[in-house]
This record gives sequence, structure tokens and C-alpha cells, in this order.
Amino acid sequence: MTPLERTTPGRAHEQAASPIEAAFGGIRAGLDQVDRNLKAWTESPNPLIKEVGRYLFREKGKRLRPALLLLCSKLSGYSGPEDTLLAAVVELIHTASLVHDDIIDNAPTRRGRESVHARWGPNITVLLGDYLYIKSIGLSLRAGDGRIVQILADLSARMIEGELLEYFYSGNPGLTEPQYLDIIDMKTASLFAAACQIGAVLGGASAEEEFLLKDVGRNLGISFQIIDDLLDFTGDARTMGKPILLDLAEGRITLPLIHALGLDGRDAGRLAGLVRRRNPDAAAAREVVNLLKEGGSLDYAYDRACEHSDKAQSLLGFFPGSPSREALRELSRFILDREK
Repeated sequence: MTPLERTTPGRAHEQAASPIEAAFGGIRAGLDQVDRNLKAWTESPNPLIKEVGRYLFREKGKRLRPALLLLCSKLSGYSGPEDTLLAAVVELIHTASLVHDDIIDNAPTRRGRESVHARWGPNITVLLGDYLYIKSIGLSLRAGDGRIVQILADLSARMIEGELLEYFYSGNPGLTEPQYLDIIDMKTASLFAAACQIGAVLGGASAEEEFLLKDVGRNLGISFQIIDDLLDFTGDARTMGKPILLDLAEGRITLPLIHALGLDGRDAGRLAGLVRRRNPDAAAAREVVNLLKEGGSLDYAYDRACEHSDKAQSLLGFFPGSPSREALRELSRFILDREK
């Protein structure tokens, strides 16, 4: 794979069948039930909750986190109705985090449409995000295993802690790679890990199997976020459904920048100045992207995403071959090659 292909996720498989469709084939009915749950839960006598809820779930997202829960429950031998309930709860938590993210980022669009923040304003948006978080914990009480409620409660606190830590380091060009990984572990990977762990708990997996699946999710989540951060530099706004270079404008220091800032030479000093400036004009933004390309920083970040994807696939090797295991491997390939 050429450096250009590596820094433009998705090109390697343009002519191949979609890995995500292959992965979702065996759980399509479950994902359809997840969507029905989400729409039912946002029906409300409160007209504002009903209006915003319908807007949020009118368009489907990728549903990666529900898919991970459904696949891990199948891999662990679960058969019952709670997997689709909890998969929808996981997606509700994810949606709540996106609603809050858009306030913090002042993002105008999400999934190709106006963000809730842009359409209804910050007051309604922050209350709706809180409502979705609290509702998700209440819904999780329907599960038969009390451990699952604790997993979800701990997860929600960890995700918010990651958001706060990211905000604390905003605009700081001295952010290190371990610090960055801690942030994305809390903010993003923790939800992937919880989805896989809940699937294991539902299926009555052993403590070792539960740990392994949780680690599969964690590595997939880290890989996902690194690719997401790469796409902020290399993606297309129309394809992604949200602005590019938003991280740069907000002073968010991600892995490509960390790598480039750690290189010797004048370019690193120049880049540090551009990062501190925030809200760069078009010429400065192009200069940042060029410095990242020329210094090999985009390739470096992609290679790190591949390492975590490979680790997830290696961990899956401890489980017997099955359609669910192969679907999880397909998902890991999709995460690396996605364009949005």
C-alpha cells in the first residue's frame, strides 16, 4: 500500500465489497430492532423531546457499537432479547456524547445535517444530552444482570472524564502520545470496550473471555479514533457529513500533530506556532496538512491505528472460528478503511 493510500482511508478497498455489510449480515435483524427501540424511546408527550428525538434518529449512523455488542453476545453463546435492548442503550449513550460534543466543538453539522446544537441552540442541546444519558441508565435497569448497569454507569463517567481531559489539554503542543492515548481510551475506546464486555456478560463468558473481548473493543476503539483524527486532515467534508480541520480550529492536538511536533527541525517550530494560533485561515491550514504529509506524520498515525486493529484481530484468535468472529474481523477492517 502506498503512503498516499495509507493516508487516505478507504482507497484500498474501493473496488471490494463493503466490509461493514459483510459484518452486519448475521445481525441485521438485531440492528433493525435496535433502531426500533431508539425511535420508540424518544417518543414522548414532551413535544420538544419528540421533535429532537425524531430528528436524531431519522438518519442511521454506522451503529458500530451496537454491532459489537450483538456480535460479542453471539460469540459468547447468548440467545435472548436483552442484547438488542442493551445495544440500543449503548447507542443512546453514544448519541448523548455526540450531542454534547457538538456544543463543545460548536459544530454546525453532524452526519450531513445541521447538528442539534446548530438547530436548537446550546440550552436545549445540553438538556437533551443529559436526558439521553439519564434515560440510558434507567433503561439498562431492565437487564437481568446488575453488573451491566454498573458497567454503563462507570462508562458514562469515564467518557465525560475523557472530554474534560481533552479540553484541559486543548491547544497545548506539548501533549504527549501516551497522554493522547489516555484521552481517546476514555473518550472513545471505553464505549467500544463496554459494548464488547456487555456482550460477553450476556453470554455467560468466563472471566478470561470477558477480559479478552473487552480488550478487543478497547483496541478497536483506539483504532477508530486515530482514523477519525486522520480523517480530520485527509477526509472530504461532504462524505463525512461534518467539517474537516475542525480539530485544528478547536486546538485539539491529535496523533499526527503530536508526531510532527516531536520531529527535529524548523518545521516543528513552525507547526507549533500554527497550532497555537487556532482557527487558521485556509493558507495556514493547507500548510499544516502539507507539513504532516512531508514529515510522515499521517503515515505514522495510520500505522498506529493498524497496530491496534491487528491487536484486536490477534485477541479474537483465542476464540473458536465462527461467523461472529469473522464478522468482528470484518469490522476491524472497515474501521481502518472507512471514509467517514
